[in-house]
Amino acid sequence: MGEKPAQMHREREKSANLRMRERIAHQAARIIAEDGLQNYALAKHKAARQIGAPDTHNLPDNEEVERALRDYQALYQRGEQSARLSQLRQQALDAMRLLGQFNPYLTGSVLKGTATRYSDINLQLFTDSAKEVELFLLARQVSYKSGEKRLYFGSEERALPVFTLLDGSAEINITVFAAEDIRQIPRGPSEKNARAHVRQVEALLEEG
Repeated sequence: MGEKPAQMHREREKSANLRMRERIAHQAARIIAEDGLQNYALAKHKAARQIGAPDTHNLPDNEEVERALRDYQALYQRGEQSARLSQLRQQALDAMRLLGQFNPYLTGSVLKGTATRYSDINLQLFTDSAKEVELFLLARQVSYKSGEKRLYFGSEERALPVFTLLDGSAEINITVFAAEDIRQIPRGPSEKNARAHVRQVEALLEEG
């Protein structure tokens, strides 16, 4: 007799947890789309605070937030987001063509179609000389700043060169990998997602 109330309690708790995750996911999506916060983890924690649950551990995963973001954009930003996405993809394609000798790939929100009015463009290059990339940019008088990011390849953590191109309507963040790294997918917020080469980006633009 005691099992049925216990089961009902678990089901109510499960339903409440699901509603909480959905509320946080949709609030995080609004924050990303409207406020320009691009870090999903920070957006989720900010969303939890805004709905009055700052200490909750019942946060949605990134895929749930991304689905909510797509819904938000389709409902509230369809025309604006579509135009901005095409603009960003064209800018990405122009940069990829310029950097063609370094085997460029597009990744991140511009590829996935969830880019906002605040999004940067993320490219990956696969070449054995980051110095050649920098010399190439210097020779063509491309405005950029340099840095590095740390990513895991299996259990190995590596520092990778990053160049940020400053011309254009959006910044372009370029991570330079070794040529053989194309067979691996490092652990990281954007690198573990799909990537697309020039012809695939051209096809995306043709599809509109």
